[in-house]
Amino acid sequence: MSKTKYYFDKDNLEFIPIQRTNLNKLYNLLLFLISSIIFGVFITVLLLNTEFIDTPQELVQSREIKNYELQLKVLNKKLEQVESTLANVEKRDNNLYRVYFEASPIPEAQRKMGFGGINRYDYLNGYENSDLIIGTTERIDILTKELVIQSKSLDEIELLAKNKESLLSSIPTIQPISNSDLKRMASGFGWRTDPFTKKRKRHWGMDFSAERGSPIYATGDGKISRADNRAAGFGNHIRIDHGFGYVSIYAHLDLVQEKFSVRKGDKVKRGDIIGYVGSSGRSVAPHLHYEITKDGEKLNPINFYYGSLSPGEFETLITQASQENQSLD
Repeated sequence: MSKTKYYFDKDNLEFIPIQRTNLNKLYNLLLFLISSIIFGVFITVLLLNTEFIDTPQELVQSREIKNYELQLKVLNKKLEQVESTLANVEKRDNNLYRVYFEASPIPEAQRKMGFGGINRYDYLNGYENSDLIIGTTERIDILTKELVIQSKSLDEIELLAKNKESLLSSIPTIQPISNSDLKRMASGFGWRTDPFTKKRKRHWGMDFSAERGSPIYATGDGKISRADNRAAGFGNHIRIDHGFGYVSIYAHLDLVQEKFSVRKGDKVKRGDIIGYVGSSGRSVAPHLHYEITKDGEKLNPINFYYGSLSPGEFETLITQASQENQSLD
């Protein structure tokens, strides 16, 4: 039951009950509702602009940010695995592949080199998770650079492998005269007695004594660079350019029907017959004078027969070649 309200009548000096009409009641109700709405809106706006309550859009954005943050953390875990795998590949590349193919290892500082100059990540500053975003971006950039360096290294290794295979087949590694045709190793590399002047002089190759017409074999893959008799003292001779700086020379050859068995520009394989033993040029008996040069420097052929001789045969050849006897040319 509502309380009765009074007002004081100064003229009559008495309290008179306030008569409340329906219109008054309606007015008061409307005033209350409007005041409540205004107050509620004010409070809502005030609360929405504080950290205590988020708008639906802010809630969605917050969930998305947390999701992105989680994804970045997962990405960093995967980056750790990739970095570990790449580090293992780099280690094998430096300590195995590049060592085997005689290539200099790539310095660690070069592989791990960062990015100098201006701060390339300034545009990522100012966000709630800037450190995480910048750290992840930088790791991806460095990892990308390392992968590029490693990819180029593997390309180089692939090229070296192809060259290595070609090199191994090109180096002159067999004896140019078969042991079945060989009479004796007449003279080796070094100081020998000249058969014409009887004076000691440098003998730049090895003389293999054999029957006239015995086959002569290419000692490595290559291309015929000369097949003529225009070199002083060599008579009919053949030169094979093996590439990689190696050249082999076969001198005092016999011709077949006045012709060489090969011509300049022909490609030959190790073991191919390229000519026959003769005694042309400055020679005192049928034999093959054989030389090897590397980048223009004359080498002792005795060091290149590991591809065709047994240890015993090689030991015998070394003994014969080391004797300071008379050469045959």
